Amino acid sequence: MKRNFVKASLAVCMLTLVSCGQAPVAQGPGEYAVMTVSTTDREVPSNYSATIRGRQDIDIYPQVAGTISQLCVTEGQRVAKGQPLFIIDQVPYKAALQTAEANVAAAKAGVATAQLTYDSKKELFAKQVISQFDLSTSENQLLTAKAQLAQAEAQRVNAANNLSYTVVKAPADGVVGTLPYRVGALVSASIPQPLTTVSDNSDMYVYFSMNENQLLGLTRAYGSIDNTLKNMPDVQLRLNDGSIYDKSGRIESISGVIDPSTGTVSLRAAFENRGGLLHSGGSGSIILPSIYKDCIVVPQLATFQLQDKVYVYKVIDGIATSQMIDVEKISDGKEYIVRSGLTPGDVIVVEGVGLMREGTPVIAKGQQPAGASVEAAPAAAPESATAEPETEKEE
Repeated sequence: MKRNFVKASLAVCMLTLVSCGQAPVAQGPGEYAVMTVSTTDREVPSNYSATIRGRQDIDIYPQVAGTISQLCVTEGQRVAKGQPLFIIDQVPYKAALQTAEANVAAAKAGVATAQLTYDSKKELFAKQVISQFDLSTSENQLLTAKAQLAQAEAQRVNAANNLSYTVVKAPADGVVGTLPYRVGALVSASIPQPLTTVSDNSDMYVYFSMNENQLLGLTRAYGSIDNTLKNMPDVQLRLNDGSIYDKSGRIESISGVIDPSTGTVSLRAAFENRGGLLHSGGSGSIILPSIYKDCIVVPQLATFQLQDKVYVYKVIDGIATSQMIDVEKISDGKEYIVRSGLTPGDVIVVEGVGLMREGTPVIAKGQQPAGASVEAAPAAAPESATAEPETEKEE
């Protein structure tokens, strides 16, 4: 009995050692999650850094020199077109206008005197009292007087304009910016900083850039720049605090020139700003949805990279076969849009591709491998091995 018990124990240990030694090297095919490639429609948002500007940001510079005698607005005030913003000292310009008006009056008197002289000389010449020279001289004097009158009138207009320029007015509806100059400051047209900036913030322009490849993709998708602007979907604006602006915008223009230093092209989107939430000079990001029709989408976990190339494992006749694919990366970091390399109906491995090798047998999870009944036979060996000693023990 003791001999039989020892033999049974040795048999069990040998079976245990054999099974432990075979565990790291699986002879049969492994089970992997797979997916069948198909086409779908996908809307993918892309983010672009953006700057916010008013529809009109107008820098206000004085057209005449002088000291500021009055500030008519405050910072942040909404103004209408033609509303006074600053008044520059008007005293010298009023005096210049009065001088110009006096010169006009004197020139008019000169013209009247020259006209009388010419008319008199003309009658005397008709009576042959004076010569042609005297008549021509008086005519030239009349022309000179008229020219002096025209010059005086031009100087009066210039003086009147200069006087009007002392009242600096808003060129458009908008909001007043900072006021770096105060009453008493000496200003001129050559000052380094504008008197202020008037921003039309009723609608805001949001500027952003995309690279040349992205622009080419849009052009190919819609056929032309004009069609792109007509058919592109509305865009959203993510503000600097991370919130999404509650009104959508439209892309109104695409620059026709690519910046050679950055390789990007500038785009402009317009957003309504009736509530005044957006401010000129702010920043944010444009969310531009890209719509893909009948595209192939694969999870990034189903891919691996080799020398900057992206591959998947296709299952062909139950064997994993590497396949290079051309992809467009999606900003969510979870999926790729496949441009080429896969066709609908292909089966690819979507799990554990990092540990797979070329030619690995693959069984889809949930499927029973071929020959399972044959492979199950060795599993019954321990029962038969232990059964023999038990029989001998009974004998």
